[in-house]
Amino acid sequence: MGTTAPPPPPTVSHVTETTHTQTTPPGGAARPRSPEFQLAADALRGLRQDLFQDAFAYRPLPRREAHGRLARRSGRVKEYAPWAPHAMVAAFGTVAMLLALSSEAGLPSALCGLLALGPVLLTLARPVGAFWFSLAASTAAVVVGASTWSDRPWLPSSFLSHLVVLTVVAIRTRPRTAAWMWVLTAAYGFLTETIAPWSQYDTNVGPMLVVSALSLLVVTVRHTRREAQQEVTAQLTVTEHERSRRTLLEERTTIARELHDVVAHHMSVVAIQAEAAPYRVENPPPELEKAFATIRENAVAALTELRRVLGVVRAEDYEAPDAPQPNLADLDGLLANVREAGLEVEKVVTGAVRELPQGVELSAYRIVQEALSNSLRHAPGAGARVEIGYVLGGLGLRIVNGPPPASALLKPSPGAGHGITGMRERVSMLNGEMTAGPVPDGGYEVTVFLPVPADTPIEGEA
Repeated sequence: MGTTAPPPPPTVSHVTETTHTQTTPPGGAARPRSPEFQLAADALRGLRQDLFQDAFAYRPLPRREAHGRLARRSGRVKEYAPWAPHAMVAAFGTVAMLLALSSEAGLPSALCGLLALGPVLLTLARPVGAFWFSLAASTAAVVVGASTWSDRPWLPSSFLSHLVVLTVVAIRTRPRTAAWMWVLTAAYGFLTETIAPWSQYDTNVGPMLVVSALSLLVVTVRHTRREAQQEVTAQLTVTEHERSRRTLLEERTTIARELHDVVAHHMSVVAIQAEAAPYRVENPPPELEKAFATIRENAVAALTELRRVLGVVRAEDYEAPDAPQPNLADLDGLLANVREAGLEVEKVVTGAVRELPQGVELSAYRIVQEALSNSLRHAPGAGARVEIGYVLGGLGLRIVNGPPPASALLKPSPGAGHGITGMRERVSMLNGEMTAGPVPDGGYEVTVFLPVPADTPIEGEA
């Protein structure tokens, strides 16, 4: 008999269970803070940022930029004008020092004068540090000049010095810093009254708080007004930029609408000529018929896309004009209308008059029309002159008007700023050149050159 091997011993798995214990930070991280606590925390954070963080950082008072009458002056006045704020601060510090020296001659008075001058001068370089130095200097001045003055806790020189420091620092910082300086000044005054045996002296804490509050209030109002002016100026700049951009887009849209008829006409002529060309040749080859058919299909497709693009830029209330677009041949009618409006205008044509591309003639007509409208608007009662020069390389225009007469009944009226923008857009579209500006006699001149290549085909030419 064979022996049977014993079964293997059972496998025992040992599973160790580990328990993770998470400790909650003291105070409860998820517990919401009360609004009062948040307000107090924000206030203390602002106090630390304004008066403790980098309190003695070097922040020199910048020179004042010369503008207005000072910018137009020459010599020493213009040279020293930027340093006027520095000189004014130094003058107030000198007055405070002289006030200390006026009591009696001696070392205590001299030390009190220096303690009054030092914080004021320090505002020119380290404004926040000057506030703390002023509080320390006021305490030291009381100790040094105890037998000289009867006012506490600020001697007269320290009183003036601290007021100047508060005002200058408030001007150089922000309203929140001014509020904190006033609060700390009040705390300093009440604390010195409480712990110092000065009951036999006259206190000037009340006058200091009232006068400093008025001074800081004026500075705060000035800050608020300046910030409001800056915001208004920035908003006006943005508005002016948007208005100019909108004007430019409107002028480009107007030009696109006007040129649509010109381009559409030429594309229609191309399509018709391509369709009729095979019938003018007897037994045309199939390749020629196919080429003309392709030309016609491309012309019709381009005309369709052109109308689709015009539909995008057309306003909802836009109606296509029934009359054809004007050209230089219609200038006499335009000048007659302008003369009826009161503008004496003269027309001068030089060079060999010839027919130009319709887009050039349309742009030239619109440029003359806008320039004369500007003359009517800005120089009522003045005379104008329109010069048209046909040269080999293109067309030259010059529209100039004189100054409005002093006896004119109508006053110049400001426009919307579309005229010059529209003219420049038309000239730029045709790769031309344009200058516009006042002339020495007080009038205004617009000079334009529209290039026309010599080989440019003209409508009607075979």
